Amino acid sequence: MIIKPKVRGFICTNAHPVGCAENVAQQINYIKSQSFEDTNGQPKNVLIIGASTGYGLASRITAAYGFGAKTLGLFFEKPASEKRTGSAGYYNSAAFEKQAKADGLYSKSINGDAFSSAAKEQVIECIKADMGKIDLVVYSLASPRRTDPVTGETYVSTLKPIGKPYTTKSLNTDTKLISEVSVEAANDDEIAGTIKVMGGEDWALWMNALNDAGVLAGGAKTVAYTYIGDKLTKPMYGDATIGKAKEHLDVTAADLNSRLDVDARVSVLKAVVTQASAAIPVMPLYLSILFKEMKEEGTQEGCIEQLRRLFKECIYSDQPRLDSDNRFRVDELELKREMQAKVESAWEKVTSENLAELSDYDGYRADFLRLFGFGIDGVDYDADINPLVDDNFL
Repeated sequence: MIIKPKVRGFICTNAHPVGCAENVAQQINYIKSQSFEDTNGQPKNVLIIGASTGYGLASRITAAYGFGAKTLGLFFEKPASEKRTGSAGYYNSAAFEKQAKADGLYSKSINGDAFSSAAKEQVIECIKADMGKIDLVVYSLASPRRTDPVTGETYVSTLKPIGKPYTTKSLNTDTKLISEVSVEAANDDEIAGTIKVMGGEDWALWMNALNDAGVLAGGAKTVAYTYIGDKLTKPMYGDATIGKAKEHLDVTAADLNSRLDVDARVSVLKAVVTQASAAIPVMPLYLSILFKEMKEEGTQEGCIEQLRRLFKECIYSDQPRLDSDNRFRVDELELKREMQAKVESAWEKVTSENLAELSDYDGYRADFLRLFGFGIDGVDYDADINPLVDDNFL
């Protein structure tokens, strides 16, 4: 079939297997071009929970190609059929597995519900079979719902402010029109549900299961990812339902450090285009403006550049960049006072008419399409493509 993007608002309902493979290859080539010789230690056996897109995929690529680590990736993705494309994450994982094996790197992927007990058991069996003890666990899940493996109850996350409604500018990515949007405040059940889905409960269950099974190396490192933001984004992130869930990650990290022989930390990363961030009203416009300012300054980074710095400057550094809550920070370039001042100034002035002048919407849109394998140089999007890929990696 000839595969063109099918976009509705913040959702793209298909993906391009060749484009996704090229996107993965470019990230691999970037990491190959970087030096990791001056790090303090290195990962050898890495488990990435949520390994198929965004920061999770970049973590896997960095561990494998920056350090030569064995990687085990867990994700929940949709395979292709003869009539319908698979999800981008499925194609990404297939491409990574193919390239890693060609390059002589150990890699194993499991497609399953990371929140389930069955997935934990399957992962542990794989580790015991041929990996040895895990010395780095990356927790990088983003999901709208979670079923508690103990009670069987399903919880749903929400993207809402807390305390009072929030009104802000919003960019309609279909029409490129800017308007005001109001989001009602979350109730107590919505806050609690978001914490159950996006907080640290499942992270702790994973670490407990790995520890109890005896597959964690002594002093193993584990990181969970978060975003905090500043004035423009905090009402929908740090001070909102997501923020409460991420606060729970901090509590979980402290608990893991007190109970287990691990170094558990939350890692704060910069704002990037992801399937999750595209759904948050403030983010498309904020990212479009931020990208313009950071590109002009020469400091713009995507997922793979962020993860290179996280591994080198934080996880495997003898002087990691930490904040007062002992979290790793690589969002400092976004949050510089001067940078945020530029973004806030443009935010106040931006309208539908001057969007192209005051933002890099085209760059935002290009990054969004790249998530699904579209708009990538060197890919023939008029070619007749088989949506089925080699999935012997499962």
